[in-house]
Amino acid sequence: MEKEVIISIRGMQQFEEEDQDSIELITAGRLSRAESGEYTLQYEESELTGLDGTSTRFLIQPRRVTLTREGQVNSQMVFEVGRKHLSLYDTPYGSMEVGVSARKVRSTIGDGGGELEIDYAIEIDHAVAGYNLFHIEVKEAPSPLLPQ
Repeated sequence: MEKEVIISIRGMQQFEEEDQDSIELITAGRLSRAESGEYTLQYEESELTGLDGTSTRFLIQPRRVTLTREGQVNSQMVFEVGRKHLSLYDTPYGSMEVGVSARKVRSTIGDGGGELEIDYAIEIDHAVAGYNLFHIEVKEAPSPLLPQ
């Protein structure tokens, strides 16, 4: 199963000693389901997110979600409650190792869309640097109107 979808993303992040920053984005993407039952949600980033030229993919499994970015920014972050995962975050300005500790991972993603919510802490040099929250809604894209 693979289909065109509309993705609404609300993201909030708060870094130490800084005000909370938030972003809202609506974009087109693709939702697919593997024979194993895992879902993949994919979309292209834009200038609005500061990641123009980067493809973002979420692999949604029953107890964990893996976020992979490829392009101007290359990274892979694994979100699994109760486990800290280390990853390399590669940008045009350099690379750094980050730790990701999920506080909440919730998905209702199915063949018709759904919601994905990830609440997590980011660590740099083994110290918490900030907290992030993604709330993503996925809806089937409307079918194009057929000419009469």
